[in-house]
Amino acid sequence: MRLTTAQALVRWLLAQRSETLDGREVPLFPGVFAIFGHGNVLGLGTALEEHRDEIPVWRGHTEQGMALAAVGYAKATQRRQVGVVTSSIGPGALNMVTAAGVAHANRLPVLLLPGDTFVSRAPDPVLQQIEPFHDGTAAVNDAFRAVSRYFDRITRPEQLLATLPQVARVLTDPAECGPVTLALPQDVQAETFDFPEALFAPVTHRLPRPRPDRRAVTEAAGVLRAARRPLLVLGGGVRYSGAGRRALDFAERHGIPVTETTAGRTLVPHTHPLYAGPLGVTGSSSANAVAANADVVFAVGTRLQDFTTASWTVFSPDSRLVTLNAAAFDAVKHGALAVVGDASAGLDDLAAQLESWRVDPQWTRRAAEERAGWDSHIDALRSAESKIPSYAQVVGVVNDLSEPSDYVMTASGGLPGELIGGWRGSGEVSMDVEYGFSCMGYELSGAWGAAMAHPGGLVTTLLGDGSYLMLNSDLFSAAFAGHPLVAVVCDNDGYAVIARLQQGQGGKPFNNFYADCRTSHAAPPRVDFARHAESLGCVVFSASSVDDLRDAYAKARAAAVAESRPAVVVVRTLPAAWTEAGAWWEVGVPEHLAGRPDFDAAKSGQVRYLGR
Repeated sequence: MRLTTAQALVRWLLAQRSETLDGREVPLFPGVFAIFGHGNVLGLGTALEEHRDEIPVWRGHTEQGMALAAVGYAKATQRRQVGVVTSSIGPGALNMVTAAGVAHANRLPVLLLPGDTFVSRAPDPVLQQIEPFHDGTAAVNDAFRAVSRYFDRITRPEQLLATLPQVARVLTDPAECGPVTLALPQDVQAETFDFPEALFAPVTHRLPRPRPDRRAVTEAAGVLRAARRPLLVLGGGVRYSGAGRRALDFAERHGIPVTETTAGRTLVPHTHPLYAGPLGVTGSSSANAVAANADVVFAVGTRLQDFTTASWTVFSPDSRLVTLNAAAFDAVKHGALAVVGDASAGLDDLAAQLESWRVDPQWTRRAAEERAGWDSHIDALRSAESKIPSYAQVVGVVNDLSEPSDYVMTASGGLPGELIGGWRGSGEVSMDVEYGFSCMGYELSGAWGAAMAHPGGLVTTLLGDGSYLMLNSDLFSAAFAGHPLVAVVCDNDGYAVIARLQQGQGGKPFNNFYADCRTSHAAPPRVDFARHAESLGCVVFSASSVDDLRDAYAKARAAAVAESRPAVVVVRTLPAAWTEAGAWWEVGVPEHLAGRPDFDAAKSGQVRYLGR
């Protein structure tokens, strides 16, 4: 078939299918987010227009926002579908690098197609070309190399024949999953080639379930069998494997207390008797107490980042670490006994070797006992008397009024700790806390993508005033496209959680709260978030108390669904009321600050290597 490079790429996208965790067949690439410019409008743009009835093309308003929406889409589909994002060359392309970092850190698939400068170099230097002095082959798109799982620059049409199978492999492989970047020079997009028709034959990509090495399973089973106080830690890999129910069966069969990481949050029903709560800095004191007493930590599908491990102070130095992970890179960390394979298949193999082994019932009961104390703490935070709502009360209202099929999100600032630590889920996958990269602005762009991918329930995103000001244009994107969601904007006059970190270590208030920032105005201007969101096409409600918030959120839910557009709830919140899990997080503390003695004390208990 004689096609341009861009036409061939689009036809290939249309031919790729995916099998969901429940066995349905869906498009692997369900849509394209696009802002066109001179680097992609006549090549890729024309090819997409020819198939506009077969693959939706959504217009965004920042390239970063579009790519973050694609990341949110991938998370909401459990990595079974992949958003495609295209931009022009230069600044449009570079705007997507931040989103590529989000996808890379969170192991989420997204296909980025930035335009690139001419391979022929005939018209050089072209508009938006940077011209590095030291390297004639370099362009701005080389910035994607560090944050892409796979990168290629297509300099000949026939290169697609070798490249596209690699693209599909990386986007659908549990161990390699992450962002793929194909830089597309604008002259090459328009070149033609006689492509084989077989390239466009339909292909269905199914989740591979590699079984772990038998010897590794036997050794891990031996370590678990000898444990007196084991702890099961469930991460995002359990979610993407669809192994949540399998992991709970494993825990129930052997009586092992269970906790969750940020990416694994809501896999376990909150009321389950084995559930100790979420783990780490933004988790719960209950899970942290159980972790501190565990003699074997069995971590499934997690990379064990610092917020989960409290910068490696949450576990006893005498504990043993066993990991089960599809990615060997993550499995071998910190001297773990590594079992490399699919979460579901690996748990099956381990259960077969452990047979009827069970933990001492006294240790099994520890999870419920500790979590009961944490529940009482959260209840007290939610019911506290206050004229202005706290974050914990905001989370409580949203939690109370949400349905099991709904989806709740946040990404940065103080709200991750409130949502991870305070949310009470039913066991369905219902949460996205982007805390691998903690990208401000993801709360709105990611929610737009999630709203496309999660039609069975309503998406609610929680964010602070700082995140709203950073990347709010996708409220208009969602309103224009007709995707309903609810955004709860918590206004506390600045970057409150960083002010908390700054002042909590003995630093002086500086440049975080508006009151501590430089301004020439005696009475600085304030943002009217309600009017601003309304101008972007949203239905808007305001609240000043917990009762107001309950009423406003209920109305916002109804309005978003009825009008197929975002509804925004704006609420003033307390600037210094937090849900504390009692865990440490390592940050650099200068010697002259008051927080340095506590830093030194905590640092001395940091576990660097759990292997034996």
